[in-house]
Amino acid sequence: MPALSDIALDQIFREARTYRWWQDRPIPEAILREIADLAKLGPTSANSSPGRFVFVVSREAKERLRPHLDEGNVRQTMSAPATVIVAYDTEFYEKLATLAPNSPDARSWFAGRPEAIERAGFQGSCLQGAYLIMAARALGLDCGPMGGFSRQGVDEAFFPGGQFKSNFLVNLGYGLPEKLHPRQPRLAFEEFCSIA
Repeated sequence: MPALSDIALDQIFREARTYRWWQDRPIPEAILREIADLAKLGPTSANSSPGRFVFVVSREAKERLRPHLDEGNVRQTMSAPATVIVAYDTEFYEKLATLAPNSPDARSWFAGRPEAIERAGFQGSCLQGAYLIMAARALGLDCGPMGGFSRQGVDEAFFPGGQFKSNFLVNLGYGLPEKLHPRQPRLAFEEFCSIA
């Protein structure tokens, strides 16, 4: 498989930024569906796919989200065309018969094992949320991922049954580049990597 072009790598990584200011421009539902269709293709443990996405776009749903946001995240979230609640399903293992047909005993790896459920659910939803960011950027959207919110409040407002647990939020839209600060530094290879 050939490497992606520099243009594609710039769009997804090198020139991509975390946005907090947005154009007043809606995202078509077809684009949200395409983001999800791309994000679901990334790998997760045993193909468990525990991530669950709630695309918060309506004014009513945004108002349900508002009281659970840290004060510094209210403006950017309320003005974003969409905010994704990246969550995980604590009963994801019930779908493993479909998702992992080559491992007929996969359900038993998790059912009745809360530590295994929590680890795979949290880890998998982190991965799937990252895939969502890459997919959104690949489709021309800007992203503003964040963790500044009450998980308990969001879970009560959006997942009252307790089966799903929120992990982090991602604002989506068309950012205003003139509002960006200069990119902050990153670590050198030797500071965060080693080759064994």
